Amino acid sequence: MYQMFFGQLGHWILDKIRFLLLTFSLILQAIFQLFALGRTPVRQVLLRQIYFTGLESTGVVMVMALTIGVVIVTQSILLLGNSNVTLVAKVLCWIVIRELGPLLTALVVIARSGAAIAAELANMQVTGQIDSLRALGISPCAYLVLPRLLGGALSVFALTIYFDASALLGGFFAAFLGWKLPSDLFFQGLYGTLTVGQIVGGACKSLLFGLIIAAVACQRGLIVERSSTAVPRAATQAVIYGLFLVFVADGCFALLFQILSRG
Repeated sequence: MYQMFFGQLGHWILDKIRFLLLTFSLILQAIFQLFALGRTPVRQVLLRQIYFTGLESTGVVMVMALTIGVVIVTQSILLLGNSNVTLVAKVLCWIVIRELGPLLTALVVIARSGAAIAAELANMQVTGQIDSLRALGISPCAYLVLPRLLGGALSVFALTIYFDASALLGGFFAAFLGWKLPSDLFFQGLYGTLTVGQIVGGACKSLLFGLIIAAVACQRGLIVERSSTAVPRAATQAVIYGLFLVFVADGCFALLFQILSRG
């Protein structure tokens, strides 16, 4: 029994290590293909990816962020009371900028774009289109992977900015219009919490999350076998593995912030 358990555990660990190595290798290959951005077709793929991942997700992200801002402020006021307006604003700013903004934006992009990228590349692999690109002397990494990695990273970064601004705006509306709290104390709390370190930390997390999502989706889509179930399996794995890596990266960032705050 114990041998079976540890055998399965070892197999799971080795499988995750192999997945991480393949994903990291794909990112390195894309970095070495950065010169391909000088070509018009690659830039067109990049712009289409930004439009699909970023622009078409803006409405969903902003509505969700407005709701999150209202919920955080409402729950904070119920817990802390109406008299501590500055602390309520600090709690909102700290939670949104440092944690919820990049994380919830990444979850939306994983569910929407991560699965779509994996399904698209898997379909191209199954139908032989990627082999055709190689036969024509076109690098799949330069034409397919690189613009999706950059588009994913830039889109999550931009969406995180929209999320943060919308959540803070929703929190302000809840505090000022819903609870009739003084706006000057609310903004004082925001200004006191919104530091350069907070902004840089949130920006780094969003860029890394976007890169991880796109890399996982590309990697899952490119390694499929030619079978009828390959495309939906690739989309499902892109979501699962993307969630796994994003949460691992978020935990690493939390430890890093803790170490830096002590230093």
